[in-house]
Amino acid sequence: MPTLLWMQTGACSGDTMALLCADRPAFEHLLDDYDMELLWHPSLSAGGGFGAALARVLEGGTPLDILCVEGSLVTGPDGTGLCDTWRGRPKTAIVRELAARARHVVAMGTCAAFGGIHAAPPNPSDCTGLQFDRERPGGLLGPDWRGGGGLPVINVAGCPAHPETMTKVLAMLASGMPLELDALQRPAAFFGSMVHQGCTRNEYHEYDVEDRVPGGRGCMFFNLGCQGPLTLAPCNTELWNGRSSKTRAGVPCFGCTSPGFPRDGDLFATPRIGDVPRVLPLGVARAGYLAYKNLAKAAAPERVVKRRMEP
Repeated sequence: MPTLLWMQTGACSGDTMALLCADRPAFEHLLDDYDMELLWHPSLSAGGGFGAALARVLEGGTPLDILCVEGSLVTGPDGTGLCDTWRGRPKTAIVRELAARARHVVAMGTCAAFGGIHAAPPNPSDCTGLQFDRERPGGLLGPDWRGGGGLPVINVAGCPAHPETMTKVLAMLASGMPLELDALQRPAAFFGSMVHQGCTRNEYHEYDVEDRVPGGRGCMFFNLGCQGPLTLAPCNTELWNGRSSKTRAGVPCFGCTSPGFPRDGDLFATPRIGDVPRVLPLGVARAGYLAYKNLAKAAAPERVVKRRMEP
């Protein structure tokens, strides 16, 4: 019977709220279908509490197959971790002890993976991720850490993480399926396509038909800061609640699965040099970009230019 313990550190509980929206599989079905024992979850557990579950694991009475950490690792002040404690103990120390006994460690959300919002400049409480500090390998556990199953920390990034990605990754670990990770230790099966792929505004992007204010149907990359062409995430390939995504609802993608999230600056603006964004879509070379976009704009069909739906 696989065991799972979910611990919150510097968290807003957003990933837990998202987890409760999962339905393929739902979290409760995950526990039943894979005969998993939930040792502790701060929002879903009752009974003896976290202290009892922690003691069972650390004293060796209960094996720990999957440790899920939600929230950034608060190491301040001065490396003591005393900005975030449980019964007077730094949570960073507890995470280290649990990680040493876990077969797999999963960072649930961008805060646990890379530091997230709490680690954004000026980062007054010295927050970091489990195995990354923003873009830099390291974090709380260090770049060389490996779990008992041989894998580094598995980064299920997102702010919050996608509900279906969370439960599917847990299902794969519980069933012993191999889990391929990308260079940022995110499960490659779920972070292999851009948010831009599958976006309903894709055609407007290709023809350089841009919105300058929110509320239209055009592309939001060139003026409104959309990070869809730069962000690897499942948001437009597996819709949230099976229905929609931020870009489909007219909100720019903020790149929340990336280690540099949140960007230091206006999230609703696209820094540019002249007519060219400073950061181009993944895989696009700067040479020839402007000429291509000018030709594409000239070739745009009238229905696209006028943002009309075909009858």
